[in-house]
Amino acid sequence: MSSTEPDALLGPADIRDLAAKLGVRPTKQRGQNFVIDANTVRRIVRTAEVRPDDVVVEVGPGLGSLTLALLEAADRVIAVEIDDVLAAALPATVQARMPERADRFALVHSDAMLVTELPGPAPTALVANLPYNVAVPVLLTMLERFPSIERTLVMVQSEVADRLAARPGNKVYGVPSVKANWYADVKRAGAIGRNVFWPAPNVDSGLVSLVRRTEPLATKASRAEVFAVVDAAFAQRRKTLRAALAGWAGSAPAAEAALVAAGISPQARGEALTVEEFAAIAEHKPEVSSL
Repeated sequence: MSSTEPDALLGPADIRDLAAKLGVRPTKQRGQNFVIDANTVRRIVRTAEVRPDDVVVEVGPGLGSLTLALLEAADRVIAVEIDDVLAAALPATVQARMPERADRFALVHSDAMLVTELPGPAPTALVANLPYNVAVPVLLTMLERFPSIERTLVMVQSEVADRLAARPGNKVYGVPSVKANWYADVKRAGAIGRNVFWPAPNVDSGLVSLVRRTEPLATKASRAEVFAVVDAAFAQRRKTLRAALAGWAGSAPAAEAALVAAGISPQARGEALTVEEFAAIAEHKPEVSSL
């Protein structure tokens, strides 16, 4: 597939040398922890099941560890980087270490939360080592804005991975779990040790796989309407849905009526409901009188 040499990927010394030349010091503000282990990035690419015809979007490529591994396997890679210095340096790194694939790489210098379009063919996969502090909003935003993304594999803080992949009834099941499940089938796909990063984080990391639903959720409610119910239910997660959804419905009795109409017990709590059940509630939101 690719004539790339084994040493094209970045190792620990390469990462530190590159960072030193650029004057880069990883910042906690942007959640920067660079992967320094070539075996780890290749494992991520394998776990993501990147195919030769894939157009992969990567958020937060940093110095390019994962970018180079993705270029080995995919047809095209589009990297979205917010950092000025890192964004300026990445194309040169790709050209120097993988010149035969450089024309298959594109850089978008922007905050991923602000990106509404990407250059070239539509992305088919999202693979990224997401900064811990923005992982969930970035993931959900990319899934919303780019429906062509069929498969996603993200590396996130282990605790975040647990939340994303949690099922109803689990104590960490919450807003990220439900919203991710609106788009995709979500599951944990492995653990990543701390020693493969520089600097080593003080938390463990996990891989999360998201395979987009082949058919959108069957509901007459919009995504925004369903998410409004989810947000309301978990804003007061210890309360029954009758109480937690009172503000959303206009009153506790109105919330109870919507729940009963949706076939949900008013005494249930949000942590027990599937995304389909939240959608059913959204379909029965009471009409608000203009009087």
